[in-house]
Amino acid sequence: PIVYIDAIVFNVRDNGIIRKQAAYVILGISEEGHKEVLSITIGESESAKFWLSVLNELKNRGVKDIFVLCADGLTGIVRNTLKYVADKDRKEFANDLKTIYHAPDEEQGYRNMQVVAEKWDKKYPRSMDRWKDNWAAVSPMFKFSDIVRRVIYTTNAIESLNSGFRRLNRSRNVFPDSKALLKALYLAADNITKKWTNTLRDWGQVYAELSVMYGERLS
Repeated sequence: PIVYIDAIVFNVRDNGIIRKQAAYVILGISEEGHKEVLSITIGESESAKFWLSVLNELKNRGVKDIFVLCADGLTGIVRNTLKYVADKDRKEFANDLKTIYHAPDEEQGYRNMQVVAEKWDKKYPRSMDRWKDNWAAVSPMFKFSDIVRRVIYTTNAIESLNSGFRRLNRSRNVFPDSKALLKALYLAADNITKKWTNTLRDWGQVYAELSVMYGERLS
C-alpha cells in the first residue's frame, strides 16, 4: 500500500570515463506491514523521465495499485530549511518545524507555518520560502491521521536501506561498470533485508485507516 522511492548517485567507469550514475531504489510496504525492496535500477542522473520508466516497469511486473507514494520531490524540505541555520539555533528551529507537520489539520498547520516564518525570517531570511511556495505539495498529508503521517514523512524505512548503500560509496570511489554497481547493491540489499523481521510500528492502526480510505481498491 505504501511505496518509497529514492535515488543515490555513484561514480561508475564508462568507456574509460568516470560518470555519475544513479541507483533508483523502490521500497514497498506490504499489506502485512513488511518492508520489501521492489526494485533497484541503474540509470543516468536522477530525472522524472527515468523514474517514469522505472515505475512503468514495476507496473509491468504486476504491481496493481499504490495507495501512498513517498518521494523526496521537494529535495528534502526540512533538511534544506535547516541547511544554513547555525548549530546553536538548529534544534529550536527543528522543533518549531514539527509544529507544522504535527498539526491536527491543514488550517492549523498553515497558521503554524506562518508563525514559524515570522519568528525566524528576520534572522534567516527566506528560510521558510520553500514551505510557502510548496504548501500545495505538503498539505495533502493532513488528510491522514498523525499515526499514518508519521509513516509517510518518517524516512527511516528507506534511509536505513540507503545508509547501507552509501557505505559502498565510502568503500569504493569508482565502480568498474554499471553491472558491478548493480551486483554490489543487490548483495548489500540482501544483507540488510535479512534483518527486516518485524512489521512496521503501529502497522495495524495504519492499515486500518488506509483500508477505510482506500477500501474499494483493496479487492
